[in-house]
Amino acid sequence: MKKIFNLFDFKQKVNYRTEILAGLTVALALIPEAVAFAIIAGLSPLTGLYAAFMMGLVTSILGGRPGMISGATGAVAVVIVALAVSHGPEYVFATVVLAGLIQVLAGVLRLGKLIRLVPHSVIFGFVNGLAIIIFTSQLDQFKTVNEAGELVWMTGEPLYILLALVLTTMLIIWGLPKLTKVFPSSLAAILVIFGVVAFLGIDTKTVGDIASIQGGFPPFHIPMVPFTWETFALILPYAAIMAGVGLIESLLTLNILDEITETRGRGNKECVAQGTANVLSGFFSGMGGCAMLGQSLINVSSGARARLSGIVAAVMLLVFIMFAADLIELLPMAALTGVMIMVAIGTFEWASLRTFRRMPKSDVLVMVLVTLVTIFLHNLALAVLVGVIISALVFAWDNAKRIRARKYVDDKGVKHYEIYGPLFFGSVTAFNEKFDVLNDPEEVIIDFSESRIVDMSGIEAVNKLTERYLKQGKKLHLRHLSRDCRNLLQNADEIIEVNILEDPTWKVATDKA
Repeated sequence: MKKIFNLFDFKQKVNYRTEILAGLTVALALIPEAVAFAIIAGLSPLTGLYAAFMMGLVTSILGGRPGMISGATGAVAVVIVALAVSHGPEYVFATVVLAGLIQVLAGVLRLGKLIRLVPHSVIFGFVNGLAIIIFTSQLDQFKTVNEAGELVWMTGEPLYILLALVLTTMLIIWGLPKLTKVFPSSLAAILVIFGVVAFLGIDTKTVGDIASIQGGFPPFHIPMVPFTWETFALILPYAAIMAGVGLIESLLTLNILDEITETRGRGNKECVAQGTANVLSGFFSGMGGCAMLGQSLINVSSGARARLSGIVAAVMLLVFIMFAADLIELLPMAALTGVMIMVAIGTFEWASLRTFRRMPKSDVLVMVLVTLVTIFLHNLALAVLVGVIISALVFAWDNAKRIRARKYVDDKGVKHYEIYGPLFFGSVTAFNEKFDVLNDPEEVIIDFSESRIVDMSGIEAVNKLTERYLKQGKKLHLRHLSRDCRNLLQNADEIIEVNILEDPTWKVATDKA
């Protein structure tokens, strides 16, 4: 029993009222997004709602970050839309299951720590791009279908009513916490706008105008696809991309919530939880998903800090689908639009704009580029990957310029080269330019006490250098090689001829000056 209490974080002090109200707020906000993402993916609305329930419930119980919300997401929808259109939902379900297994494997292999390689400038760009996407996606609520069946901007009284309701929602969310934090401001805003619309009989767009959410418990079934190598080859690329996108978005969301709550989540545990949730989602007619930054921020800003809020959100979402669909379909979209716009405003890293003149130009470039890729391609994984690659190339370039050699000749006529900085593929050219093989004396010492041989390019550079000295009949000593450099040389000697003089085994002179 104690283990069960610990699983739900009941070992910590939990504000049950806050957790329940926050979960209810999230459940209401999940509905239109889950429906919209399912439609984007070419699937039925219930497929998105079932995914939101299963992802939210499993990750809330097993995940590595209490308070984080998972569900059907646009990033996943974009990945599977082509498969859904060409082969149908059953292939999507099989893909979701395979993606979940890949994510579980990533967690078991402890690959979650790779998120540490994502620079802060990339996180800034990711968050800002996602905030802009959240905001621009709400603009669709200000459009309507004209008599010709075209989607056009609202005008006149419908537009003024919608704007008034949205602005009132935003005002309540902004102002209520200044008066009291007893009740989540987002939920209060939704209930107030719902009451105003119902009492005054205001004609405005509701959740039911998007799609019906009436349904039952998610049906279990094994995806009806041929269990053949051809099927596996077809869904594997989609599953791999979906798994990567889901883990990147989830782990970045985890890191952001860590900073907000000043606590630390567990990345590898979250990988396993995301994978398990996707496997079950595929078996229970869901489109799969990952962590949702916007919903997670709603949850955390409502005061939730434990797993209970996520569990309540998932359970209440299912209750709405099974028993209260008629009522939930009457919710004004204006209220939910106002909530999401406030989420977008809160998500955007406004502080990043003030750092433009203080941050290195390369970091500013990475941040802006990641933001643009996120906005225009709606591919969060690609945006992060591009940012990491550019940051890595900038880092390599900067380190390539830092290699130095201090030169002097001692009283015995031996020339010393004291190397500073890493020797790797980027610094090989600069390293070779430091030596004057033809004019150096008969004996030369290269001191690596302030340097390291990092990769095969560095080994080959040293190898070629010793050949040049050997051709001139001169002796070359290498000193103060670190243990990892010696191991690297030893491994390389099994593949290429490591031509370093003096030591009878590895031909490395380690005597100290």
